[in-house]
Amino acid sequence: MIKEIKAPGPGESVSEIEIATWLVNDGDLVVKDQEIAEIESEKATLPLIAEEAGRIKILIPSGERIPVGTVVCTIEVLKVTRQERKDKTRNHPETTEKSNEILDVTVNESVEEIKKNQPEGTDEFSQVKVTPVAKQMMKDFDLSVEDIIRGLRKINSEDVKKVIQQPGTEHSIIGSNREISRDESRRRMSLLRKKLSERLVSVKNETAMLTTFNEADMSRIISVRKQYQEEFLKKHGVKLGYMSFFIKASSLALKLFPLVNSRIEGDEIITPEYCDIGIAVQTEKGLMVPVIRNAGSKDFAGIEKEISVFAQKAGNNRLSIDEMKGGTFTITNGGIFGSLMSTPILNPPQAAILGMHKIVERPVAVIGQVVIRPMMYLALSYDHRIIDGKDSVAFLVKIRELVENPESLLFDGNDPGKILLNL
Repeated sequence: MIKEIKAPGPGESVSEIEIATWLVNDGDLVVKDQEIAEIESEKATLPLIAEEAGRIKILIPSGERIPVGTVVCTIEVLKVTRQERKDKTRNHPETTEKSNEILDVTVNESVEEIKKNQPEGTDEFSQVKVTPVAKQMMKDFDLSVEDIIRGLRKINSEDVKKVIQQPGTEHSIIGSNREISRDESRRRMSLLRKKLSERLVSVKNETAMLTTFNEADMSRIISVRKQYQEEFLKKHGVKLGYMSFFIKASSLALKLFPLVNSRIEGDEIITPEYCDIGIAVQTEKGLMVPVIRNAGSKDFAGIEKEISVFAQKAGNNRLSIDEMKGGTFTITNGGIFGSLMSTPILNPPQAAILGMHKIVERPVAVIGQVVIRPMMYLALSYDHRIIDGKDSVAFLVKIRELVENPESLLFDGNDPGKILLNL
């Protein structure tokens, strides 16, 4: 039986997709539910899944743009038992050289058996990451990480030259007389990158964007993280980062300054009563903004867990459109790349975006004394059509106050001392 696999549609408004890359070769044997390709659209990257097990025939090459619903490959459905597959491997040793030739099976194995048979590498390769599908394939053919790495290919002179010629490495040849290439590479812009560039240009042309700056003393947050990090990690299974403090602070500040949480639709200003905060994440495909829904109602652990999941999905290009849809406010952290100050660009149709930056120890004046404090520059870019300068500055000042006094986050941003004294 031949099973046709069609190009999926990531959304109703998307009519064209691109085969970003095939994860298997033409003629390979694939398992059911295996990721066989990456599909890219103007909105997101999503996997193409094998609906049956068998031998694949690729009809559309990588880089080809096609309408949604086009048949991109077919699978000749095959089924064998696990024992038959192992017998085939023993009778035909050459099949072990193609670790991706594995057929679908229906067997009931306990989790303990799977873990026990999971391929393990030597100490030298203990840090090598292996995908779940690859682990299953390696287990079926009794291959270790070392077998895969050392068995794929030999190191040749071109590999050595590439390492030697890499700038900034200890092996680079500085000032050598090696030949300098004047060739140029050319590749077509991906659908996602093309859409992103169009959106960025439209923001500049269609909004009255301004940026206001402030700075925050990060001493208290650093102290809290240092004091409770180990206990937080042990209880919740995730680390306590800086972003969760800014998300909580933003949620409170947005309630006090609702116009910062607004957007323009036609000749109306829409102001949600909820706070869905997007977190800008840099990926190989471009900038993605997954959204934490109802951020104000979540505790620090809940926020950190969502951030962790989003980061993992972003790293694997598996963020869905639903996870990036909507959002009333965005936070971006250029500090992780070393940025000291920047003017973040708006994420339409939102009216504002908060920019975090690198924490740097520098001298500041405190009660008439010059002291060294860990300081962070904060930037708020906003649409002046909705938000006046007074509100934008006041909003950013409130963020700074909440960050410098994180205890106040427990009291809706109010001074704990005043609440204690009923003032």
